[in-house]
Amino acid sequence: MVSSGTGPRRVTIDDVAEAAGVSRQTVSRALNDKGEIGVSTKQRVLDAALALGYRPSRFARGLVRQDTFSVGLVIPDLLNPFFTEVAAAALDAARGRGWHVVVYDTGDRVEEERGTLEVIASQVDAVVGYLSLPEDEIARLTRGLPVVLIDRKHRTERFSSIRIDGEAGVHAAIRHLVAAGHRRIGMLDHPERSEPSVRHEWFDAAMAACGLDAGSVARADQSVEGGEQALQELLAVHPELTAVFIFNDIIAFGALRAARRLGRSVPGDLAVIGFDGLRLGALVEPPLTTVALDTRGLGALAVEQAARLLTGSGPLHADELVVGAELRVRESG
Repeated sequence: MVSSGTGPRRVTIDDVAEAAGVSRQTVSRALNDKGEIGVSTKQRVLDAALALGYRPSRFARGLVRQDTFSVGLVIPDLLNPFFTEVAAAALDAARGRGWHVVVYDTGDRVEEERGTLEVIASQVDAVVGYLSLPEDEIARLTRGLPVVLIDRKHRTERFSSIRIDGEAGVHAAIRHLVAAGHRRIGMLDHPERSEPSVRHEWFDAAMAACGLDAGSVARADQSVEGGEQALQELLAVHPELTAVFIFNDIIAFGALRAARRLGRSVPGDLAVIGFDGLRLGALVEPPLTTVALDTRGLGALAVEQAARLLTGSGPLHADELVVGAELRVRESG
Protein backbone atom coordinates (compact mmCIF):
# COMPACT_ATOMS: atom_id res chain seq x y z
CA MET A 1 0.00 0.00 0.00
CA VAL A 2 1.05 3.60 -0.56
CA SER A 3 -0.46 6.70 0.99
CA SER A 4 -2.75 8.94 -1.02
CA GLY A 5 -2.60 11.69 1.58
CA THR A 6 -6.04 10.75 2.92
CA GLY A 7 -5.37 7.09 3.62
CA PRO A 8 -4.00 3.90 2.02
CA ARG A 9 -4.59 3.06 -1.61
CA ARG A 10 -3.79 0.10 -3.78
CA VAL A 11 -0.30 0.14 -5.30
CA THR A 12 -0.50 0.33 -9.08
CA ILE A 13 1.71 -0.87 -11.88
CA ASP A 14 2.68 2.77 -12.46
CA ASP A 15 4.05 2.97 -8.91
CA VAL A 16 6.22 -0.07 -9.55
CA ALA A 17 7.41 1.35 -12.89
CA GLU A 18 8.39 4.64 -11.26
CA ALA A 19 10.22 2.92 -8.39
CA ALA A 20 12.14 0.63 -10.76
CA GLY A 21 12.82 3.36 -13.33
CA VAL A 22 11.23 1.44 -16.19
CA SER A 23 8.09 1.60 -18.34
CA ARG A 24 4.73 0.01 -17.54
CA GLN A 25 5.33 -2.45 -20.38
CA THR A 26 8.61 -3.55 -18.82
CA VAL A 27 6.91 -4.10 -15.46
CA SER A 28 4.25 -6.20 -17.18
CA ARG A 29 6.88 -8.30 -18.97
CA ALA A 30 8.83 -8.84 -15.75
CA LEU A 31 5.82 -9.84 -13.69
CA ASN A 32 4.49 -12.14 -16.39
CA ASP A 33 7.92 -13.71 -17.00
CA LYS A 34 7.90 -12.88 -20.70
CA GLY A 35 11.68 -13.26 -21.07
CA GLU A 36 11.97 -10.16 -23.24
CA ILE A 37 14.01 -8.10 -20.75
CA GLY A 38 17.38 -8.46 -19.10
CA VAL A 39 17.84 -10.48 -15.91
CA SER A 40 19.00 -7.47 -13.87
CA THR A 41 16.09 -5.33 -15.05
CA LYS A 42 13.62 -8.06 -14.24
CA GLN A 43 15.09 -8.44 -10.75
CA ARG A 44 14.91 -4.68 -10.21
CA VAL A 45 11.21 -4.71 -11.09
CA LEU A 46 10.50 -7.70 -8.84
CA ASP A 47 12.35 -6.07 -5.95
CA ALA A 48 10.37 -2.83 -6.41
CA ALA A 49 7.06 -4.72 -6.55
CA LEU A 50 7.94 -6.62 -3.36
CA ALA A 51 9.03 -3.47 -1.52
CA LEU A 52 5.83 -1.63 -2.45
CA GLY A 53 3.57 -4.58 -1.68
CA TYR A 54 2.28 -4.64 -5.26
CA ARG A 55 -0.17 -7.40 -6.10
CA PRO A 56 -1.56 -7.38 -9.65
CA SER A 57 -5.29 -7.99 -9.93
CA ARG A 58 -6.18 -11.33 -11.47
CA PHE A 59 -8.69 -9.50 -13.64
CA ALA A 60 -6.32 -6.76 -14.70
CA ARG A 61 -4.25 -9.47 -16.37
CA GLY A 62 -6.88 -9.74 -19.07
CA LEU A 63 -9.14 -12.47 -17.74
CA VAL A 64 -12.13 -10.14 -17.90
CA ARG A 65 -12.77 -6.40 -18.16
CA GLN A 66 -10.08 -4.34 -16.43
CA ASP A 67 -12.66 -2.51 -14.31
CA THR A 68 -13.93 -5.74 -12.78
CA PHE A 69 -12.75 -6.88 -9.36
CA SER A 70 -13.24 -9.89 -7.14
CA VAL A 71 -14.07 -9.36 -3.46
CA GLY A 72 -13.93 -11.86 -0.62
CA LEU A 73 -16.83 -11.28 1.81
CA VAL A 74 -16.11 -12.87 5.20
CA ILE A 75 -19.14 -13.57 7.40
CA PRO A 76 -19.02 -15.25 10.84
CA ASP A 77 -22.33 -17.10 10.66
CA LEU A 78 -24.66 -17.22 7.68
CA LEU A 79 -27.24 -19.04 9.80
CA ASN A 80 -27.69 -15.78 11.69
CA PRO A 81 -30.22 -13.75 9.66
CA PHE A 82 -28.48 -10.47 10.52
CA PHE A 83 -25.28 -11.50 8.77
CA THR A 84 -27.31 -12.90 5.88
CA GLU A 85 -28.97 -9.50 5.44
CA VAL A 86 -25.60 -7.71 5.51
CA ALA A 87 -24.20 -10.18 2.99
CA ALA A 88 -27.20 -9.71 0.69
CA ALA A 89 -26.73 -5.93 0.80
CA ALA A 90 -23.02 -6.21 0.02
CA LEU A 91 -23.70 -8.62 -2.83
CA ASP A 92 -26.30 -6.27 -4.28
CA ALA A 93 -23.90 -3.30 -4.11
CA ALA A 94 -21.08 -5.32 -5.69
CA ARG A 95 -23.37 -6.66 -8.40
CA GLY A 96 -24.24 -3.10 -9.34
CA ARG A 97 -20.54 -2.55 -10.08
CA GLY A 98 -20.20 -5.73 -12.08
CA TRP A 99 -17.93 -7.26 -9.45
CA HIS A 100 -17.47 -10.88 -8.52
CA VAL A 101 -18.10 -11.71 -4.84
CA VAL A 102 -17.09 -14.88 -3.03
CA VAL A 103 -18.78 -15.35 0.37
CA TYR A 104 -16.97 -17.22 3.14
CA ASP A 105 -18.61 -18.39 6.37
CA THR A 106 -16.05 -18.84 9.16
CA GLY A 107 -18.53 -20.32 11.61
CA ASP A 108 -17.34 -17.67 14.07
CA ARG A 109 -14.16 -19.74 14.62
CA VAL A 110 -10.68 -18.21 14.70
CA GLU A 111 -8.98 -21.16 13.01
CA GLU A 112 -11.56 -21.14 10.21
CA GLU A 113 -11.04 -17.41 9.75
CA ARG A 114 -7.29 -17.90 9.55
CA GLY A 115 -7.64 -20.66 6.97
CA THR A 116 -10.11 -18.57 4.97
CA LEU A 117 -7.73 -15.63 4.70
CA GLU A 118 -4.87 -17.91 3.68
CA VAL A 119 -6.99 -19.29 0.84
CA ILE A 120 -8.59 -16.10 -0.48
CA ALA A 121 -5.45 -13.95 -0.55
CA SER A 122 -4.58 -15.36 -3.97
CA GLN A 123 -8.16 -15.41 -5.25
CA VAL A 124 -9.57 -11.92 -4.67
CA ASP A 125 -8.64 -8.27 -5.00
CA ALA A 126 -10.03 -7.07 -1.66
CA VAL A 127 -11.41 -8.47 1.59
CA VAL A 128 -14.53 -7.14 3.30
CA GLY A 129 -16.21 -8.43 6.42
CA TYR A 130 -16.13 -9.45 10.05
CA LEU A 131 -12.60 -10.39 11.14
CA SER A 132 -11.49 -11.10 14.70
CA LEU A 133 -7.80 -11.93 14.26
CA PRO A 134 -5.14 -9.39 15.37
CA GLU A 135 -4.42 -6.77 12.72
CA ASP A 136 -0.82 -7.82 12.21
CA GLU A 137 -1.95 -11.36 11.45
CA ILE A 138 -4.68 -10.16 9.09
CA ALA A 139 -2.07 -8.03 7.29
CA ARG A 140 0.29 -10.98 6.95
CA LEU A 141 -2.41 -13.31 5.66
CA THR A 142 -3.95 -10.84 3.17
CA ARG A 143 -0.57 -9.86 1.72
CA GLY A 144 -1.24 -6.27 0.72
CA LEU A 145 -4.91 -6.60 -0.22
CA PRO A 146 -7.26 -3.75 0.69
CA VAL A 147 -9.19 -4.80 3.81
CA VAL A 148 -12.45 -3.24 5.06
CA LEU A 149 -13.46 -4.35 8.55
CA ILE A 150 -17.12 -4.27 9.59
CA ASP A 151 -18.10 -3.40 13.16
CA ARG A 152 -14.51 -3.27 14.37
CA LYS A 153 -12.32 -0.22 14.88
CA HIS A 154 -9.07 -0.39 12.91
CA ARG A 155 -5.90 0.75 14.65
CA THR A 156 -3.56 1.30 11.70
CA GLU A 157 -3.86 2.92 8.26
CA ARG A 158 -3.32 -0.52 6.76
CA PHE A 159 -7.09 -1.11 7.11
CA SER A 160 -10.38 0.69 6.82
CA SER A 161 -13.50 -0.02 8.87
CA ILE A 162 -17.25 0.50 9.02
CA ARG A 163 -18.46 1.48 12.49
CA ILE A 164 -21.87 0.70 13.96
CA ASP A 165 -23.22 3.42 16.24
CA GLY A 166 -26.42 2.31 17.91
CA GLU A 167 -26.13 4.46 21.03
CA ALA A 168 -28.84 6.92 20.03
CA GLY A 169 -31.17 4.03 19.20
CA VAL A 170 -30.57 2.36 22.57
CA HIS A 171 -31.24 5.65 24.38
CA ALA A 172 -34.48 5.96 22.43
CA ALA A 173 -35.44 2.41 23.43
CA ILE A 174 -34.94 3.05 27.15
CA ARG A 175 -36.76 6.39 26.98
CA HIS A 176 -39.63 4.58 25.27
CA LEU A 177 -39.81 2.02 28.08
CA VAL A 178 -39.65 4.69 30.77
CA ALA A 179 -42.44 6.66 29.09
CA ALA A 180 -44.55 3.49 29.22
CA GLY A 181 -44.03 3.33 33.00
CA HIS A 182 -41.16 0.85 33.27
CA ARG A 183 -38.53 1.41 35.96
CA ARG A 184 -37.22 -2.11 36.53
CA ILE A 185 -35.45 -2.87 33.26
CA GLY A 186 -32.95 -5.69 32.71
CA MET A 187 -30.71 -6.73 29.83
CA LEU A 188 -29.57 -9.90 28.10
CA ASP A 189 -25.99 -9.35 26.91
CA HIS A 190 -23.87 -11.53 24.61
CA PRO A 191 -20.86 -13.21 26.32
CA GLU A 192 -18.46 -12.68 23.43
CA ARG A 193 -15.78 -11.34 25.77
CA SER A 194 -15.23 -11.25 29.49
CA GLU A 195 -16.04 -7.53 29.65
CA PRO A 196 -19.47 -6.01 28.90
CA SER A 197 -20.33 -5.48 25.24
CA VAL A 198 -20.54 -2.00 23.72
CA ARG A 199 -24.32 -2.43 23.63
CA HIS A 200 -24.24 -3.10 27.37
CA GLU A 201 -22.34 0.17 27.83
CA TRP A 202 -24.98 1.98 25.76
CA PHE A 203 -27.69 0.39 27.90
CA ASP A 204 -26.02 1.51 31.15
CA ALA A 205 -25.58 5.06 29.82
CA ALA A 206 -29.23 5.19 28.70
CA MET A 207 -30.45 3.96 32.10
CA ALA A 208 -28.36 6.61 33.86
CA ALA A 209 -29.62 9.33 31.50
CA CYS A 210 -33.17 8.39 32.52
CA GLY A 211 -32.26 8.58 36.20
CA LEU A 212 -32.40 4.81 36.74
CA ASP A 213 -29.95 2.52 38.50
CA ALA A 214 -27.94 0.08 36.41
CA GLY A 215 -30.18 -2.75 35.25
CA SER A 216 -29.74 -6.42 36.12
CA VAL A 217 -27.92 -8.33 33.36
CA ALA A 218 -27.65 -11.96 32.26
CA ARG A 219 -25.50 -13.27 29.43
CA ALA A 220 -26.95 -15.27 26.56
CA ASP A 221 -25.42 -17.39 23.85
CA GLN A 222 -26.15 -15.84 20.46
CA SER A 223 -29.05 -18.13 19.58
CA VAL A 224 -32.78 -18.55 20.16
CA GLU A 225 -32.01 -21.26 22.71
CA GLY A 226 -29.50 -18.99 24.42
CA GLY A 227 -32.08 -16.24 24.76
CA GLU A 228 -34.63 -18.66 26.12
CA GLN A 229 -32.30 -19.96 28.82
CA ALA A 230 -30.88 -16.54 29.75
CA LEU A 231 -34.29 -14.92 30.28
CA GLN A 232 -35.37 -17.79 32.50
CA GLU A 233 -32.21 -17.33 34.58
CA LEU A 234 -32.62 -13.55 34.77
CA LEU A 235 -36.26 -13.68 35.86
CA ALA A 236 -35.53 -16.42 38.39
CA VAL A 237 -33.19 -14.01 40.20
CA HIS A 238 -35.06 -10.79 39.38
CA PRO A 239 -38.78 -11.56 39.04
CA GLU A 240 -39.54 -7.87 39.60
CA LEU A 241 -38.34 -6.91 36.11
CA THR A 242 -41.06 -5.55 33.82
CA ALA A 243 -38.93 -4.94 30.72
CA VAL A 244 -35.77 -6.29 29.12
CA PHE A 245 -33.44 -4.89 26.46
CA ILE A 246 -31.65 -7.59 24.50
CA PHE A 247 -28.28 -7.70 22.70
CA ASN A 248 -29.81 -8.77 19.39
CA ASP A 249 -33.02 -9.95 17.79
CA ILE A 250 -32.02 -13.62 17.63
CA ILE A 251 -31.61 -13.74 21.42
CA ALA A 252 -34.85 -11.73 21.75
CA PHE A 253 -36.77 -14.39 19.81
CA GLY A 254 -35.73 -16.91 22.45
CA ALA A 255 -36.73 -14.49 25.21
CA LEU A 256 -40.22 -14.21 23.72
CA ARG A 257 -40.52 -17.98 23.74
CA ALA A 258 -39.32 -18.17 27.36
CA ALA A 259 -41.79 -15.49 28.44
CA ARG A 260 -44.67 -17.56 27.03
CA ARG A 261 -43.45 -20.66 28.84
CA LEU A 262 -43.19 -18.73 32.12
CA GLY A 263 -46.72 -17.38 31.72
CA ARG A 264 -45.60 -13.78 31.25
CA SER A 265 -47.60 -11.92 28.63
CA VAL A 266 -45.66 -9.62 26.29
CA PRO A 267 -45.84 -6.68 26.60
CA GLY A 268 -48.40 -6.75 29.45
CA ASP A 269 -46.15 -8.45 32.03
CA LEU A 270 -42.80 -8.02 30.29
CA ALA A 271 -41.81 -5.60 27.53
CA VAL A 272 -39.12 -6.93 25.17
CA ILE A 273 -36.86 -4.85 22.90
CA GLY A 274 -34.20 -6.34 20.63
CA PHE A 275 -31.38 -4.90 18.54
CA ASP A 276 -30.54 -5.33 14.82
CA GLY A 277 -33.88 -4.81 13.07
CA LEU A 278 -34.20 -8.22 11.43
CA ARG A 279 -37.05 -8.60 8.98
CA LEU A 280 -38.06 -11.73 10.88
CA GLY A 281 -38.90 -9.49 13.83
CA ALA A 282 -42.10 -8.42 12.10
CA LEU A 283 -43.20 -12.06 11.76
CA VAL A 284 -42.83 -13.34 15.32
CA GLU A 285 -45.68 -13.09 17.82
CA PRO A 286 -45.91 -10.49 19.14
CA PRO A 287 -43.93 -8.51 16.53
CA LEU A 288 -40.62 -7.47 18.04
CA THR A 289 -39.80 -3.88 18.95
CA THR A 290 -36.15 -3.40 18.02
CA VAL A 291 -33.30 -0.94 17.60
CA ALA A 292 -32.91 -1.32 13.84
CA LEU A 293 -29.63 -1.02 11.98
CA ASP A 294 -29.47 -0.04 8.32
CA THR A 295 -28.13 -3.38 7.06
CA ARG A 296 -28.36 -2.27 3.43
CA GLY A 297 -26.36 0.82 4.23
CA LEU A 298 -23.80 -1.31 6.06
CA GLY A 299 -23.18 -3.59 3.09
CA ALA A 300 -23.20 -0.75 0.57
CA LEU A 301 -20.72 1.33 2.59
CA ALA A 302 -18.31 -1.58 2.87
CA VAL A 303 -18.35 -2.14 -0.89
CA GLU A 304 -18.03 1.60 -1.60
CA GLN A 305 -14.94 1.85 0.59
CA ALA A 306 -13.42 -1.24 -1.04
CA ALA A 307 -14.02 0.33 -4.46
CA ARG A 308 -12.22 3.50 -3.43
CA LEU A 309 -9.24 1.59 -2.09
CA LEU A 310 -9.05 -0.60 -5.19
CA THR A 311 -9.19 2.26 -7.67
CA GLY A 312 -6.88 4.57 -5.76
CA SER A 313 -9.51 7.28 -5.34
CA GLY A 314 -9.84 9.04 -2.01
CA PRO A 315 -11.30 6.74 0.66
CA LEU A 316 -14.35 7.76 2.62
CA HIS A 317 -13.48 9.57 5.83
CA ALA A 318 -14.15 8.07 9.25
CA ASP A 319 -17.25 10.18 9.87
CA GLU A 320 -18.72 8.88 6.59
CA LEU A 321 -18.17 5.25 7.58
CA VAL A 322 -20.73 5.10 10.37
CA VAL A 323 -24.03 3.21 10.28
CA GLY A 324 -26.60 4.37 12.82
CA ALA A 325 -29.71 2.75 14.29
CA GLU A 326 -33.21 3.86 15.19
CA LEU A 327 -35.98 2.51 17.37
CA ARG A 328 -38.62 0.57 15.46
CA VAL A 329 -41.69 0.22 17.71
CA ARG A 330 -43.85 -2.87 17.29
CA GLU A 331 -46.05 -4.75 19.74
CA SER A 332 -43.53 -6.43 22.08
CA GLY A 333 -42.52 -3.27 23.91
